[in-house]
Amino acid sequence: MKFKDKLALVPHKPGSYQMKDKNGTIIYVGKAKDLHKRVSSYFNRVHTGKTAKMVSLIDDFTYIVANSELEAFIIEINLIKEFNPKYNIMLTDDKSYPYIEYVNKPYPMLKISRYLNIKKREKKVLFGPYPNAYAARRIVNLINRLYPLKKCSGNKKDLCLYYHIGECLGYCVKKVDEKKVKEMEDEILSFLRGNDDILRNKIVSKINNYSENLNYEMALELKKELDYIDVVLTKQKVELHDFVDRDVISYYVNNGYLSIEILFIRNGKLLNHKNKIFPLSIDPIDEVEYYIANYYAKNEKPKEIIIPEELDLAQIKSVVTTNIVQPLKGTKKSLLKMAFDNAKLNLDNKFEEIKLQEDRSSGANDELAKLLGMDSINRIDIFDNSNLFGAFTVSGMVVFIDGKPAKNEYRKYKISFEKNDDYNAMREVIYRRYQRALVEKQNLPDLIIVDGGEKQMAVTKEILDLLKCPVKVVGLKKNDKHMTNDLIDADYNVIPLDRTSNVFHYLTRMQDEVHRFTINYHRQLRSKGSIASILDEIEGIGTVRKKELIKKFGSVTKMKEASMEELKEIIPENVAIELKKFLEARDEKKD
Repeated sequence: MKFKDKLALVPHKPGSYQMKDKNGTIIYVGKAKDLHKRVSSYFNRVHTGKTAKMVSLIDDFTYIVANSELEAFIIEINLIKEFNPKYNIMLTDDKSYPYIEYVNKPYPMLKISRYLNIKKREKKVLFGPYPNAYAARRIVNLINRLYPLKKCSGNKKDLCLYYHIGECLGYCVKKVDEKKVKEMEDEILSFLRGNDDILRNKIVSKINNYSENLNYEMALELKKELDYIDVVLTKQKVELHDFVDRDVISYYVNNGYLSIEILFIRNGKLLNHKNKIFPLSIDPIDEVEYYIANYYAKNEKPKEIIIPEELDLAQIKSVVTTNIVQPLKGTKKSLLKMAFDNAKLNLDNKFEEIKLQEDRSSGANDELAKLLGMDSINRIDIFDNSNLFGAFTVSGMVVFIDGKPAKNEYRKYKISFEKNDDYNAMREVIYRRYQRALVEKQNLPDLIIVDGGEKQMAVTKEILDLLKCPVKVVGLKKNDKHMTNDLIDADYNVIPLDRTSNVFHYLTRMQDEVHRFTINYHRQLRSKGSIASILDEIEGIGTVRKKELIKKFGSVTKMKEASMEELKEIIPENVAIELKKFLEARDEKKD
């Protein structure tokens, strides 16, 4: 066995181990009470699924001996955060859930906030999390309509529209009745803490008032809101009367997959739940413990977390600073059973769908690697360019990691020149992307895909060679009907694609995604920044003049229609002439 001699030297001590592929990249980080037994288990038994795939890629391993299993857990967490190993459970696709945030000072406000974006301040109260962001927004909007809270940001000098329609007390200008504000605050907080009747009664009162004044349209609108509130807030009561905010976490393992379930209990109500399903590596306990540690680094910790008894309480408490309990009986044990049942139900119901998705993502990713003669592919960068009549030239880069889009890695590039030159656009964006990646020591892709044929590939390889950046480049070639037909490998060999294969659909999905992303960016520039972008092209129009032109005319059309005398009020005559010429030439291109 390749690792026989090295394995013999691994001590029977706690620690963290790191599995590496042939490129020296860490693909998995784990921890163990006994390093020797755990590391040896990768090579002395038969594995299936994700673990088998990972083991086939292991070319080397290293380890760090710790003083205790708890210390090993801390090392494991830090290494996973630093190296983002391919085969560890990652939360890169997780968004922090929204919370409803009530701010008391300096003015009463109610808004939606993400936990990571909530500034620490004393005069605020958080409610949530709300996995259904739409429901949270709708509740906030309704409360803001029913109560005259402060709606605008900053301090206005004049009374705004909200004051005149009775939805604000004019906090910026007027001295408000603190007693009225306190009564309003008590009602809102009481509702958010579970007293549904307060808001329901207020809506009914408003409906009756509108009906008496023959305003049936508003009455009907509020009736719909009342029906929605009834649906959203009719949740399963749990038999806990202490009104402590708590999360209940359990998991279920089957068919090589791990299902983790979190029940959110707030003020004695089961507010909602969260379920995540992952392909499983070697040890479900390790995966669940790491998931909990990582999850609460991104989300607010409730006053109590309930977890199964087989998890290591001391380890989790070392990184999640709140009350954590492992009940053996009673109501809390029943809640744990409820979480387990939901974890099992979700995995059982979704297994075939998840397996199909895996085949179409990571499975297709493996097929692509095989097709290109590569051992494996973890990260793919794919590029596309877009312009309109030579104007607003942009490029987009989307990233797929292990067959799935990694949207936080997407990048937009505004090209420095304004002309229809796809090859120089590709040359510029590849240089900017990978020169920066090398300088900042960012993760490089295993594969670059350019949405084009041999010429786009040649330009890309030219820049990569210049930067001494050893990444494989392939291209997607279209047929005479402008449909993707062939894959061009790094040696410019044409590989025909079976249009029914997972690889073809995978490549098409990536191609569609980068095209959508780039076109959307292009539209943003044309719609939101089009005036400023056009004025940037005119020599003699700097920041100050640009602002004055936009302030006076407001649109490109009005600038074109303006007389020379009007333009000369802001810019010199020679600059005005150039602006007129540019706008006329631009319109001719459109025609």
